Amino acid sequence: MNKIELVNVMAEKTGLTKVDVKKTLDAFISTAAEAIKNGERISLVGFGTMTPATRPARKGRNPQTGKDIMIAEKKVVKFKPSAELTK
Repeated sequence: MNKIELVNVMAEKTGLTKVDVKKTLDAFISTAAEAIKNGERISLVGFGTMTPATRPARKGRNPQTGKDIMIAEKKVVKFKPSAELTK
């Protein structure tokens, strides 16, 4: 399901207009992204938890040349689904 399909289904289920649903969904996405960037954890009961994490720097190998390279540290988001979602 992509964003447009999600907006359509949410509008149908809530009775709101697609424009209002899209504004709400966009606001949620931007707020969640900002919170994650600030190091905050987002927990949505019945859905799951999104937690910011840092993947440490590590050694890798260039598949074309076979030479060892260093892969830089990277910020990632870890998602743990709730028990209701995994049933």
